[in-house]
Amino acid sequence: MSLNIDWENLGFSYIKTDYRYISKWKDGQWDNGELVKDNNLTISEASTALHYGQQCFEGLKAYRTKDGSIQLFRPDENAKRINRSARRVLMPDVPEEKFIDACKQVVKANEHFVPPYGSGATLYLRPFLIGVGDNIGVKPAPEFLFCVFCLPVGPYFKGGLTPVNFIISEYDRAAPYGTGEAKVGGNYAASLYPHELAVKQGFADCIYLDPATHTKIEEVGAANFFGITKDNKFITPQSPSILPSITKYSLMHIASEYLGMEVEERDVLVDHLDEFAEAGACGTAAVITPIGGIHHKGKLHVFHSETEVGPVTKKLYDTLYGIQFGDVKGPEGWIVKVK
Repeated sequence: MSLNIDWENLGFSYIKTDYRYISKWKDGQWDNGELVKDNNLTISEASTALHYGQQCFEGLKAYRTKDGSIQLFRPDENAKRINRSARRVLMPDVPEEKFIDACKQVVKANEHFVPPYGSGATLYLRPFLIGVGDNIGVKPAPEFLFCVFCLPVGPYFKGGLTPVNFIISEYDRAAPYGTGEAKVGGNYAASLYPHELAVKQGFADCIYLDPATHTKIEEVGAANFFGITKDNKFITPQSPSILPSITKYSLMHIASEYLGMEVEERDVLVDHLDEFAEAGACGTAAVITPIGGIHHKGKLHVFHSETEVGPVTKKLYDTLYGIQFGDVKGPEGWIVKVK
């Protein structure tokens, strides 16, 4: 089947593909799940997902390699994380095998939407879990839906790996003992307004400080922060209100095992930015967004450069990108072949 898609100029926007996976939890168990063509869900108006935010989601990608095969990157980690999120808002676990099988089914059924190797584009998968059924009280839903859909997306960077600037936000994305480390929609709803304020001021996004003291860097928009110190250490914040990024933990391993760097998860004080020679944000969508500068207390603190990516950030990006597309050998278990 031929598609009229300009692979080289794809953005990050919704495209309806042919099939998606849906499975229902009822009376204490999941059904077998199935692939369907309809991209609309019909749910009760009293569903807890609509009223009380009982839902969570994931994001991962399928990659076309040079030999034409297709692979997923660490889907077992996404399976583990969706279950940690689900438990936080009292939803049932999705068995890890079921999660990975659903992702594989969706990729295979939409294989012609997987972009060609060399285009820089990928097939983005969005698994999600929502509470549904007739329920108006503030309590867990009687039924749940687990779904996975996919769409082709372009490379995050149109002009290559280019640094962007961020501004420190006065707002919090999560409470100290709230849902910050769960991938639930409420965290993202809370970020919409601060993001809009940052963009209106000419920045790519805002950076959130720790909600308790407002002295430590936590998240960069919807991504995790990392810094490269002047003595070549990879540093990333540690906090109970940060979403644990699979990309971040992959970069930590690469920094240590591939680049021979010291790695630390610890507090990153916003008043001590001058300890870093380079900085970046990391996540599934972009892999790495280099941070040119951070605006704080009326001043822009510039790291390596506002126009050029730092050498260590570039090595980290190239290594992880290479593993994902099959050009660099990854650690055992990181790659799951679909075809």
